Amino acid sequence: MVDGSRTLQAVLQNVSRVLLGKNQEVELALIALASEGHILIEDVPGVGKTMLAKALAKSIGCTFRRIQFTPDLLPSDVTGVSIYNQKTEEFEFRPGPIVAQIVLADEINRATPKTQSALLEAMEERQITVDGVTRSLPRPFMVMATQNPIEYEGTFPLPEAQLDRFIMRIRLGYPGRDQEVAVLDSQEMSHPIDDIGQVVDADELRGAHAAIRQVRVEPSVRGYIVDVVAATRKHPDVYLGASPRGSLSLFRVAQAAAMLRGRDYVIPDDVKMLVETVLAHRLIINPSARVRGVQPNSILEDVLQSVPVPGTRVPA
Repeated sequence: MVDGSRTLQAVLQNVSRVLLGKNQEVELALIALASEGHILIEDVPGVGKTMLAKALAKSIGCTFRRIQFTPDLLPSDVTGVSIYNQKTEEFEFRPGPIVAQIVLADEINRATPKTQSALLEAMEERQITVDGVTRSLPRPFMVMATQNPIEYEGTFPLPEAQLDRFIMRIRLGYPGRDQEVAVLDSQEMSHPIDDIGQVVDADELRGAHAAIRQVRVEPSVRGYIVDVVAATRKHPDVYLGASPRGSLSLFRVAQAAAMLRGRDYVIPDDVKMLVETVLAHRLIINPSARVRGVQPNSILEDVLQSVPVPGTRVPA
């Protein structure tokens, strides 16, 4: 357990050298990576989304590929194609950019639904199927998708089935004044991404994955996770609540968060801290609630206030 925590802390410190003032966001991305999940980064351009993906890949010595999603992108441009070789008189598979360990799906909502769906099998089963042949993807495998929340023209909203496959959605946001000055200072001569190196390897990360599954989650905390997710389905402003995959995602990231903090057990605060990033993008709000401007984060605040926390007394 100590080794797993040390592995994650080494990556966290290394990546934080590139994204100044974004320790909490980097920590969330690392928790997703340690949980073998995928992240959706929804933010405006220029706040460091690409740098986050590159810094994670460099820190763990993993292969990195970037896919620039556009309306004319085809599914075969993502997964790869089989090309006939006249010399050998056989078809040869040319892998697409999805065959990597860290994949940046940039502006994913600019591609058509048909191309977006090319990621579904890769994200869930960690494999791709081309021309009837199934090929496993390298481990660790993580998709970091980005989308711009401002420019809706010419975009295709992600369907619920795809959103549900992202273990969490995060926002980097603008840096504060002091942090932005520090960014200018750090990039005066060169970019910090050029100076960071590998601090752990893929085997160590896979070891952390195994250690996370050994983190204890008491029955009362498991019940708390299920109760929170179930409460999203019963909320009057929610048309469709979080799925059982949401419960499993919250369970797994809570284990990773506990290990990152050097504990071999999960406490309710681990769950509460991660509820919004794990569940908010899975909720579909009622039309009437949308008209009133109700947001998923306010619904989740209501849920956390209504669900009893294990170990606390219920008022008489």
